[in-house]
Amino acid sequence: MDFIPPTLEKITEAHSRIQDYIHRTPILTSKSINEITGAEIYFKCENFQKIGAFKIRGATNAVFQLEDNITAVATHSSGNHAQAVAYAGKLRGLKAYIVMPENAPKVKVKAVKGYGAEVIFCEPNQKAREEALNKVVERTGAAFIHPYDNEQVICGQATASKELLEDTPRLDIVMTPVGGGGLLSGTSLTVNYLSKGTKVIAGEPAGADDAYRSFNSDQIFPSVNPKTIADGLLTSLGQRNYSVIKEYVDSIICVDDQEIIAAMQLIWERMKIVIEPSSAVPLAALIKNKAEFTNKKVGIILSGGNVDLGKLPF
Repeated sequence: MDFIPPTLEKITEAHSRIQDYIHRTPILTSKSINEITGAEIYFKCENFQKIGAFKIRGATNAVFQLEDNITAVATHSSGNHAQAVAYAGKLRGLKAYIVMPENAPKVKVKAVKGYGAEVIFCEPNQKAREEALNKVVERTGAAFIHPYDNEQVICGQATASKELLEDTPRLDIVMTPVGGGGLLSGTSLTVNYLSKGTKVIAGEPAGADDAYRSFNSDQIFPSVNPKTIADGLLTSLGQRNYSVIKEYVDSIICVDDQEIIAAMQLIWERMKIVIEPSSAVPLAALIKNKAEFTNKKVGIILSGGNVDLGKLPF
């Protein structure tokens, strides 16, 4: 597929379109984490975002560009994109149908239902998700908002790093986690347009390392039976996302679940903020490869804070 990446103009338009519906999230620093890592880290706190994650950016941008004759929206998601589409649909007065894996975190299912969406459960794999979604679209005529392989979604997610670059001194590196690649592809585009010399590095769970394998190859490797505590990073890379990531991302670093949990606990303890496991993956990657980040200014997008408090891993 020859995907032409969205321009800076499209990303700027997306930011204007959604700014009344999202928070411009704060950027926090931690002296103790800087001392532990040897880097100067700026955390972009999308855990404080509406619905508790960056996903509201892409979903709102996509939903608000639908034609007026659309009456419903649908998607498949393990949680944060599900909440984002439900919330954005509600903002526009549209019914939302959300396909979720039956093992999705209860806190996320409850939130989706809280926004008035209808939840349809499926087996926890990509094939089951897509089949259930297709049935919903056939039955309801809803517009499908893909969680990441969608130009409007990519533009919306790109606005997080746009804010990060506008609000912080020149960064040497920007880091995000990677699952389907919506945040990473959007981030890499913004960094390319606004801060040419800045590297983009992603963190990925070793138990769901399809993006790492795809990035270091000439094809997309699907995510097959992923096993990781980072429940937001289980999906396969999208085609559009992959083409952008191959061109504009510098590297992807894999970390195991123990490293993710340790980084998550460090942020909870030192910064007194709630983040979910997926959010901790970039910091875990930085800690694992400290030498690469020593004395560097690093922006990390903390992707979300929707965690089941009854199942904390520490």
